[in-house]
Amino acid sequence: MDLRLSGKVAVVTGASKGIGLAVTRTLLEEGAQVVAASRTAGPDLEALAGPALVHVPVDLMDPATPALVVERAVEAFGGLDILVNNAGGPPPGVTLPRFGFLTPTDDDWREMFEFNLFSAVRASRAAIPHLITRGGGAIVNVSSGNARRPAPMNHDYNAAKAGLNNLTKALSEEFGPQGIRVNCVSAGPVRTDWWTKDGGAADVIGAQAGADRTAVIEKVAPEMMGLTTGRLVEPQEIADAVVLLASPRSGSTTGADFVVDSGFLKEI
Repeated sequence: MDLRLSGKVAVVTGASKGIGLAVTRTLLEEGAQVVAASRTAGPDLEALAGPALVHVPVDLMDPATPALVVERAVEAFGGLDILVNNAGGPPPGVTLPRFGFLTPTDDDWREMFEFNLFSAVRASRAAIPHLITRGGGAIVNVSSGNARRPAPMNHDYNAAKAGLNNLTKALSEEFGPQGIRVNCVSAGPVRTDWWTKDGGAADVIGAQAGADRTAVIEKVAPEMMGLTTGRLVEPQEIADAVVLLASPRSGSTTGADFVVDSGFLKEI
């Protein structure tokens, strides 16, 4: 299926690995020009190098950087059609899960909101005038099922993602008449280095459950989280939904929350 993305200009945040890398790769395969924002490029993103890809090394915890990324896209490719607010998860130097409401401090809450909500707010604020200039476009926010299914862990992360869902709907209402579609993809647990790295989520849960990393990823976590498919989500599965929502083929889809979560959310 032709997604009609050839020649479109996209910004993707958190683009060097995991979901962001898969989104960047898929957009390039569909003929888009991509500005990829991340603190470092990394070998996987570098392997995609070419005239249609520009990497901007930034720390999205810095309030000034989202606007700089958007301006770089306009300078490099002449405009902007798509914004993918993917950056999120544990802020730099933080390991999740973090258990209990009393565990995170005020500073922890601020950092979590900076990374998971405010970076998307700032990027959207910078992007929207350029999208309007192009006659419209698409914003896709990568959220989490935990925004709608709170648990006694990661309270700050869950609240930040709930805010992102609310922002998605609000922006879709305000800017839809100007041709800007805004949607989000709510991911379940995704097999990224959040889970797989040394000291990551699988190791934290494994220490609680008395299981090794592989057992947590393959069995303990899917059972603990009630995943209907029995496995974690693959990054490409999230990317496929993101790129479809970014495509003009989804022209009547706005204000929607697409759930790609291996059956984590049970609510109707």
